[in-house]
Amino acid sequence: MTDFRSLECFYWVARLQSFSRTAERLNTTQPAISQRVSALEHELGGKLLDRNGRSISLTARGLVLVEYCERMLDLRSEMLTAVTAPQAVRGTVRLGVSETIVRLWLNDFLERVHALYPNLVIDLSVDVTPVMLEQLLRGDLDLCLCLSLTEDVRIANLPLFTAPLVFLASTEMEIGPEPLGIEALRAVPIITYPKATSPYTTLMRALQRAGETRPRIYTNSSLASMIRMTLDRIGICAIPEEVARTEIEEGKLRVIRTVLELPEHRFSACYLHRTSAGVVEHLAMLAQKVGGSDRQS
Repeated sequence: MTDFRSLECFYWVARLQSFSRTAERLNTTQPAISQRVSALEHELGGKLLDRNGRSISLTARGLVLVEYCERMLDLRSEMLTAVTAPQAVRGTVRLGVSETIVRLWLNDFLERVHALYPNLVIDLSVDVTPVMLEQLLRGDLDLCLCLSLTEDVRIANLPLFTAPLVFLASTEMEIGPEPLGIEALRAVPIITYPKATSPYTTLMRALQRAGETRPRIYTNSSLASMIRMTLDRIGICAIPEEVARTEIEEGKLRVIRTVLELPEHRFSACYLHRTSAGVVEHLAMLAQKVGGSDRQS
């Protein structure tokens, strides 16, 4: 009879296209994974994987089997979630989080997770959204709380909250009469998110002119660093107002009015569709509650 563990090993080798990464995910060794896949191929009477050097691809037989494996893993996850008491749930969930959420409500979320799933381990990493989404698709992350940047059909997006962006300046920095016009914005350095993000694109489109000096836009992937640079009067920054609430209330930073409207940041909980109905989806729904309705109440 086909062993479920062998089917799980085969599925993750097919998904991750790597025996070593599958071994790491399933907390075993690479030889053990290879042995299980080989035994499965022998039992089913044909090759499931083509191994050409370092590359791995599915045979026709493997393509059929991987769909059945995915359905079985989904059903197993759904079954365990339905019948297992939360305090009995064990294992590790690899969670990727945007720095904005770290500064706003991550601690509240983790406290709620620990109260509900006391034996669940959260392996946390903080990074920019494009990197986290790549890791999610590779199987290196289970859940991302990040910007809503993807329409990939493989990824489920559960809306969390929207963070309006504003221009902030040090209260000790003279910038001229408000609202600041385009010429005034071109004259002052602006600190914001990295290239390929909507704030950077919006600023470049509005401020760059053919044949003239490029506007001074300093990109940064760290909110803490952006706030520090603004406090040091290196320039003004374009970030969500909420993440600098402490500095604003302390009178160190202030919102400045401009003629330029900045885009909103929309955040989502992102996970692969095949993990739905499991603990990952439950964590995404909890994040939606903590980051959305709970914060607004």
